[in-house]
Amino acid sequence: MTSARDFGLCIGRLPTGPLNAITDIAGVTVGHHTVRDGGAATGVTAILPHSGNLFRRKVRAGVEIINGFGKSVGLMQVAELGTVETPILLTNTFGVGNCANVLIHRAITDNPEIGRRTSTVNPLVFECNDGEINDIQALHVRAEHALAALGDAHGGPLAQGAIGAGTGMTAFGFKAGIGTASRTMQIGGHEHLLGALVLANFGNAGDLVLPDGRRPDPRGMEQAEKGSVIVILATDLPLGDRQLRRVARRAGAGLARLGAFWGNGSGDIALCFTTADMVEHEPPTPFQPIRHLAEGRIDIPFRAAAEATQEAVLNALCAAAPAVGRSGRHFPSLADWLKENPLPRRSF
Repeated sequence: MTSARDFGLCIGRLPTGPLNAITDIAGVTVGHHTVRDGGAATGVTAILPHSGNLFRRKVRAGVEIINGFGKSVGLMQVAELGTVETPILLTNTFGVGNCANVLIHRAITDNPEIGRRTSTVNPLVFECNDGEINDIQALHVRAEHALAALGDAHGGPLAQGAIGAGTGMTAFGFKAGIGTASRTMQIGGHEHLLGALVLANFGNAGDLVLPDGRRPDPRGMEQAEKGSVIVILATDLPLGDRQLRRVARRAGAGLARLGAFWGNGSGDIALCFTTADMVEHEPPTPFQPIRHLAEGRIDIPFRAAAEATQEAVLNALCAAAPAVGRSGRHFPSLADWLKENPLPRRSF
């Protein structure tokens, strides 16, 4: 699988995790299901913070809405309570309802007391509009596709590019989709990890800025910025939900480094969760201890969030093969552009 580093594009100062993927964080798994049939070029991607019962053992989280032109489900409760209690699904705009229903049914099956003896459940679904390539009006994403993505969830190396929810996505005039990256953080004598997974579907053609300063021109007709990008950050660093929102906000710095300005019609959303200090649905005592990073050290995860987000988007662009949209517009591969325009060799 082609990545940005295959072309000498090195991003930031922090070292990557072992896999340079969100699955470097222990317990985090990702699954994809791709739908290609009868005008469909879409799918679902699932992120599971851990393999246990998420409703019973929630993960702390914070969400940052950079620009809110989107139709996601579940963000309001995450912002209010600071926890995630279902897997996270990514899909296209019109697939949100079916994906949310799958998460609700799945949670009820595992927890029959939901909505009766205890609270309801907050499904978490994010979306981007893949209508440039996918026939979005046909409502291709169905419940079985979401279930298939959840069933495919695994750790280890991840497929990137035009797969799962990223199948029909484009960015900066190039074919794009799913990308991932990670960073290692040394804090207080301990090693921690932060990983990013992005659904990249944003940016005007000609606006992309590479880490070396080059600006690839896909020779596409410039259009108004009306795409979206979803950034899911995961870490094993103990952080409070307020701190997690602050880290999520720094995903915007990674997007800006790429040349994005978050246009009027763009839905740009970042969520960060931690696998440290999970939250019991029914805690055994009225008061619960919470560990969190000293604020004076938080610049390190800030940097990690910006760097991992930037690289994850570039990996999505490099891994995606060229495609032709429904209108006949050609979306080239960034990897092909980089092969045709290699970095000049330095002379010493």
